[in-house]
Amino acid sequence: MLRFRSFQICKRTLATHPTPKQQELMARGLPKRAPLPGVTDIVVVASGKGGVGKSTISTQLALALRESGFKVGLLDIDLCGPSVPYLLGLEQSDVYQCDEGWVPIYADENKTLAVMSIAFLLKSRNDPVIWRGPKKTMMIRQFLTDVKWDELDYLIIDTPPGTSDEHITVMECMRDVKCDGAVMVTTPQGVALDDVRKELTFCRKTGVHVLGIVENMSGFVCPHCSNCTNIFSSDGGVELAKRSGVPHLGTLPIDPRLNVLIGTTRSVLTELPESNTAQIFKSIVKQITNGDIVNAVKD
Repeated sequence: MLRFRSFQICKRTLATHPTPKQQELMARGLPKRAPLPGVTDIVVVASGKGGVGKSTISTQLALALRESGFKVGLLDIDLCGPSVPYLLGLEQSDVYQCDEGWVPIYADENKTLAVMSIAFLLKSRNDPVIWRGPKKTMMIRQFLTDVKWDELDYLIIDTPPGTSDEHITVMECMRDVKCDGAVMVTTPQGVALDDVRKELTFCRKTGVHVLGIVENMSGFVCPHCSNCTNIFSSDGGVELAKRSGVPHLGTLPIDPRLNVLIGTTRSVLTELPESNTAQIFKSIVKQITNGDIVNAVKD
């Protein structure tokens, strides 16, 4: 029988010094190329640019996979800006530990969606994470190796933006846990494309396969007539995918109707099934789950 204890103790511990368990994990390192126990496929959602809607895409991708009949885990390792619990309405949930590691938060009784985030360790969403590099590295490694996931078909990992020390740790760990690939998120503007281009190069240098690019916030969908207007630019992600030699997974517009999904675990596939956004997520799920793009990058 599993023994659980409140995570309040762990919160105080993390704010001071590493526990013996944490020191042991840091000392022995990580197994090379070992998959997470019980996890079949791992997909990273990344972007070199902040504010491109990466966490929203991560949550809706996880929910779309769940609606497609898969058991899904969603891991938020953006330590400085964790927003997944807020987007799913799980901010008030408490994390516990058992003998086998941290127990994720389950979004439903059937345990088809499991969520883990640094936000569950904070007393308030207004509390910043003021840690130096080594402590962040330790926490990221624990998130990737010390969470007791049940059997999962897919684990979606929402990563921080950029190519900083924090992000280097994430990508290094991805090689250690046998990541299937990364989905890149960009907006069509040139500034975002430049940063995502750097992220593509970064992934290749760190050995993380790029499954494809999603162009987000491309056009504005009128909530009244459903017409889409390109208020910024468009097709930047499409061109970047062509030049980089990676698949273009889809183009998502700004749709105000998606605001009703914030703070819930409802998928756009069920709430707005006729919308262009729902069709794009269906297409992305199909491309990921049929194995074509995963096998292509591995070959």
